[in-house]
Amino acid sequence: MADAPLKTRVLEDTKRSMKGRDKPRVAALRLIAAAIKQREVDERCELDDAQIVAVLDKMAKQRRESIEQYAKAARHDLVDQETFELNIIKDYLPEALSDAEIAALINAAIAQTGAQSARDMGKVMGLLKPQVQGRTDMATLSSRVKSQLA
Repeated sequence: MADAPLKTRVLEDTKRSMKGRDKPRVAALRLIAAAIKQREVDERCELDDAQIVAVLDKMAKQRRESIEQYAKAARHDLVDQETFELNIIKDYLPEALSDAEIAALINAAIAQTGAQSARDMGKVMGLLKPQVQGRTDMATLSSRVKSQLA
């Protein structure tokens, strides 16, 4: 089932969870399906896996930010809920890149674009983003590219 399109995997897993009466998982999977459907309606098109990964990446980022805020407010019940949802979202994201893989991609992108300074950062990030979407935090990647170009 890992070879099936992401949207199909989400819908099949939702059905399987409903049959298994796993209400928390069903709720989280429905959030994912709703976000995908909303983007499809907004853009009036069928999303491919790369676009779905972008939706999932955005959802994961939102969950991480929420977890941080709820932890500061000592709302452990909400931290647990967001962590649960984040873990389910991560199931559908590609495997995370290691630091060495990220460094190699950054070096290759800098060489390919001929970037010399921080002014060329947009070129490098434009080349890297499709390769790393959903596999690393973009803010962290941006800071690493910036420090390497400085």
